[in-house]
Amino acid sequence: MAEDGRAEVPTRTLVEGMVRADGTIDAGELYGVAGELGMTDQQVRLCIKRMAADGLLVQEGRGRRAVLRETDRARRSAEPEAGFVRHMYAQDAGLAPWDGRWHLVAFAVPEAARTARDALREALVRLGGAALQGGLYVSANTWEALVEAEAAHLGVRDCVTLLTSTDLCIAGEDDPPALARRLWPLDDLAAGHRRLAALAAARLARLTAPDPADAPARIERLAIAVELAAEFTRATADDPLLPPELLPRPWPGAEARALTADCWRLLRRGGRDAPEPGPRFFQRYDEVMTEITGEPRTA
Repeated sequence: MAEDGRAEVPTRTLVEGMVRADGTIDAGELYGVAGELGMTDQQVRLCIKRMAADGLLVQEGRGRRAVLRETDRARRSAEPEAGFVRHMYAQDAGLAPWDGRWHLVAFAVPEAARTARDALREALVRLGGAALQGGLYVSANTWEALVEAEAAHLGVRDCVTLLTSTDLCIAGEDDPPALARRLWPLDDLAAGHRRLAALAAARLARLTAPDPADAPARIERLAIAVELAAEFTRATADDPLLPPELLPRPWPGAEARALTADCWRLLRRGGRDAPEPGPRFFQRYDEVMTEITGEPRTA
């Protein structure tokens, strides 16, 4: 977090986070939230200009009275990886226990397809895999369908082999939690989750101010929502979502996600100053949490 206690929110993240369910952004609210987060109008204008030049936004009107509309291209690129969010909360709820299987991917992509080979490596890491050695990656989660889709997209499906095993031994080590510590940067991941937990706890205290007169108004609530979304993304972007059975106890990721969930519920249900229609990620978050908890969706 920044020295003022605010989360560090990239300008583009702010703009994308302000997209409502109908694909529009109210420019007046956008500039208001930007100011709340310590950004200048010039920063926002330049970001809008760049995104429009990239074919991601269309602006109707001028200044704070404008309405910004995301394009189809932006909508496709901004689709959240809801499956990963769903899985992490299912793990926290004890609904996705580890079956003891390691999921391995082996590939031998020729030098002539080096670009595709490098892209495949990056995709495997993005999907939560860790390199065992050249051309061999492992995950603790079922990822075969995702890997096959990536390989097919890159045109190297015929170069990929998938397998599972209940036995994995590296340099004489076969204890699953010890292997997880060896393969993934758990200390760095834990630090990111602690930063998210600290931000969420501070914002939760703000949202539950005992005196209703001290409750944050709409623009501040929107700023809190964007902060949480940015820090949540930052903390989970590189998280391989290892099963709890492989992680140190207690694992700060579970606490951070629980605190974030509490904040989002309060923001979504916060009365007349709740961010309605609000950022689109509220709707997406509701959908995921409804599946996990069985709670009715918020109005």
